[in-house]
Amino acid sequence: MPPAIPTATYRLQLTADFDFDAAAAIVPYLKALGISHLYASPFMKARKGSTHGYDIVDHARINPELGGDSGFERLSDALKRHDLGLILDFVPNHVGVHFADNPWWLDVLEWGSASPHAVSFDIDWDILPFRARDGVLLPIIGSSYGEALERGGIELRYDASEGSFSAWYFEHRLPIAPERYSEILRNIVKEAGAEAGAAGMLILELASRPVGFRHPNRKEAPAFKAELKDIAGSAGIIALGLEAYRAGPDRAAQTLALHSLLERQHYKLGHWRLASSDINYRRFFDINTLAGLRVEDAGTFDAIHPLVERLIAEGRLQGLRLDHIDGLRDPVQYFHRLRRLILKAQGKTARPFYMVIEKILGEREKLQAFAGVHGTTGYEWLNAITQLLLDGKGLDPLDEIWRQISNLPPRLEPVLRDAKRRVLETLLASEFRVLVRLLARIAGGHYSTRDYSADSLRQALELYVLQFPVYRTYLTVAGSTVHDRALISQTIENARADWFAADEGIFEFLRDTLTMDLLKPDKPSHSAPRVRRFALKVQQFTGPVMAKSLEDTAFYRYHRLLALNEVGGDPSARALSVDAFHEAMEVRSREWPHGLTATATHDTKRGEDARARLMALTELPGEWASCVARWKILNAPHLVVEGNIRAPSAAFEYMLYQALLGTWPLDPPDATLTQRMQAYALKAAREGKQETSWLNPHQAYEAGLQTFIGRILDRSASAEFLTALETLARRISLLGALNSLSQITLKATVPGVPDFYQGTEFWDLSLVDPDNRRPVDFAGRAGLLASMESPDWESLVQHWADGRIKFALIRHLLKLRTELANVFTYGDYQPLQVSGPHSGHIIAFTRRRGRDAVIVTVAKSFAPISQGGRVWPRAESFEGSLDLGGYSVEGLAGEAHATEVRLSTLFQHLPVAVLKARFEGAAKRKRSRA
Repeated sequence: MPPAIPTATYRLQLTADFDFDAAAAIVPYLKALGISHLYASPFMKARKGSTHGYDIVDHARINPELGGDSGFERLSDALKRHDLGLILDFVPNHVGVHFADNPWWLDVLEWGSASPHAVSFDIDWDILPFRARDGVLLPIIGSSYGEALERGGIELRYDASEGSFSAWYFEHRLPIAPERYSEILRNIVKEAGAEAGAAGMLILELASRPVGFRHPNRKEAPAFKAELKDIAGSAGIIALGLEAYRAGPDRAAQTLALHSLLERQHYKLGHWRLASSDINYRRFFDINTLAGLRVEDAGTFDAIHPLVERLIAEGRLQGLRLDHIDGLRDPVQYFHRLRRLILKAQGKTARPFYMVIEKILGEREKLQAFAGVHGTTGYEWLNAITQLLLDGKGLDPLDEIWRQISNLPPRLEPVLRDAKRRVLETLLASEFRVLVRLLARIAGGHYSTRDYSADSLRQALELYVLQFPVYRTYLTVAGSTVHDRALISQTIENARADWFAADEGIFEFLRDTLTMDLLKPDKPSHSAPRVRRFALKVQQFTGPVMAKSLEDTAFYRYHRLLALNEVGGDPSARALSVDAFHEAMEVRSREWPHGLTATATHDTKRGEDARARLMALTELPGEWASCVARWKILNAPHLVVEGNIRAPSAAFEYMLYQALLGTWPLDPPDATLTQRMQAYALKAAREGKQETSWLNPHQAYEAGLQTFIGRILDRSASAEFLTALETLARRISLLGALNSLSQITLKATVPGVPDFYQGTEFWDLSLVDPDNRRPVDFAGRAGLLASMESPDWESLVQHWADGRIKFALIRHLLKLRTELANVFTYGDYQPLQVSGPHSGHIIAFTRRRGRDAVIVTVAKSFAPISQGGRVWPRAESFEGSLDLGGYSVEGLAGEAHATEVRLSTLFQHLPVAVLKARFEGAAKRKRSRA
């Protein structure tokens, strides 16, 4: 049986090309590597062809494209045979919509707010303008609605197997409300000239039965459809009669008929660009094809968790990773319900069940405790390790380089503020409009607040969102916590400082609404449902605003050092001192010892070793500045300048040089590098939303960008630049490799569970997705693993560029974690003292449980001891000693009971050392945590 708390996890991206059987085939390899739990991407039924699994269309079914139930059982059996656990990436926040594959969504389109599934979606039914009835906007049209209609792109079809009508726009099915069937059938029979025929008469008789508004209703419709499809000859008549609705050029009457029919549905078709201003269902961020779920509704919660409950009950699922919990209306309630479901599923065999959450923490933000949750997926620790390994002295020169290139101060705050404003005005304008409308209705509900105009409320709420410093608060229906109340109040004061109009109490009103204090007995009476809905919807809104503004906009505008532009990170951050890192790890050991520690995920902006390379720029800032200045001169002829267009911009060009340095291959690059860089640059430029964007692509700029990259990576045109790039890349690669060994050692030994993203056993120089989802050669890894049991470290150092040295170190560390599982899972964290000239280059600590201990020593800032990245540092280059007071150490010849050990002894082979030890002092018993 796998341990309740994983020893180490391995993330796999399951796709149709890498399904359950492919995953089962590598289970023996993962076991031999030292992995205790397979951590799988979502495997519920997703949209056909999904490459990630997050567009789930049926939570109750296993994805048939991955192998279905039988394929999953084969994977599960393989895991059991090798004693590995399974962690599922579960998506409670949203589902895939549009197209023709989500039965809940199709039912909502057919029946509107009367659908039993309508409660599962967060739809504001009554806000679509210029409509006589409620509806949901469907922004799926590639052109204007009118153009698509007149061109014949929207087509009314009949499904003879169901007896149902649907409009279709390419692959999008749009069910017709059954209350319109009688009208449709009468027009069809007339168009077909079948009034006198037997089948036509039966169809007309059927059409005449529904009497009154909204008939046939939901109860009557199945029988109506069944009778229609059973009428002999009906399909042929309907096929002919559909010409009455066949819109197209020179078919004005039919086009108008189809338009009239569509306007009386529970939906409104529109151009995809309308989503940014008019959409009225909650989405996952700004993705129109992912609709938010209301899991706060008990029925919806129950409907999306039966498969999870069954897999837990069958002993086939040992953990969950909960995706995007900040999208949930009430995460506190959700995790209480989930905990009860897990205990129910386990029955009498209840044991600890592992759960982590995808949660991005702001600077100095503490993780809120949720029932049964062991921690996060580890972005905060990824960034802590990065900041630790930076050379802090090199950040000021990088600030100055960025100032000169961008003509902006190296401050993130104004960049983030501008990005937030852009997001509010474009990508999430519709969601913001819903909130403003609701706030205005609340204000208008009492005479004391009715004079706050909608425009004033919009401005005040906008300032609040612009100033909000983290992703969200965690209010519940019961109210706000002391922490959330203080956060809201401080944000209100910051927003008020930017307000130039008359105040007149508008910010007090906004604060009381956000904290729900407006409902207290001493306050004027306001609508309690509206106040609660507003307060809880705002906290669902601030997360997407921050994510789209910071991760998906500011990260692609602010390029001071790309190593810091990482999910959960601060691009303007300073280096983290060794003492501050120790303090953070001691706190983590006490509070969140079992969350994941990641250095790469499917969402990270670049591969972990590309990031480790870029850290090294803080060690060579002067040389970097000189190189960039020279490269800009060499590549000036390759810029595309047309009118006011300069492709790329100066700031973007600087970003490209960093990205190239991070991903430059150690072997001669192949032809795919140019294509990968062009794809990355296009995504980065559109995400930055400056010269171009996803909403409004600037084709001339994008073409110029592709041309520039093609030219600078063409050796026949840019030999001098490429030679210079390769010269620096060789040095940065060596420094990056050293940083990587330190990074992976810290990940595997600090408090927490190390998580390994697929394929990162070797150097991971990938770019942002989809580049980081390329196929992995697992057969090659499995074949090489046996040679890692007793590695020849000197040989591996000589051939460090092939990546086997990283593979061997991972195997060594995981072997030790397995052997000393209790030490790493439940042990304390204690800093150790280092003395000598290179003490500032060393991080040293122990992990201890009882007498058993591990001593970890890791080096950083390697440039001074590697001739600036030209040679692998020799052991004797490290001057200093590690204080071993209270510990005896295995594996150090002649020094097992020494009180200190020289760094040169520790780093005989690698600039990292992880040694088993015994604590010789008075041991205190420590209670296990699960």
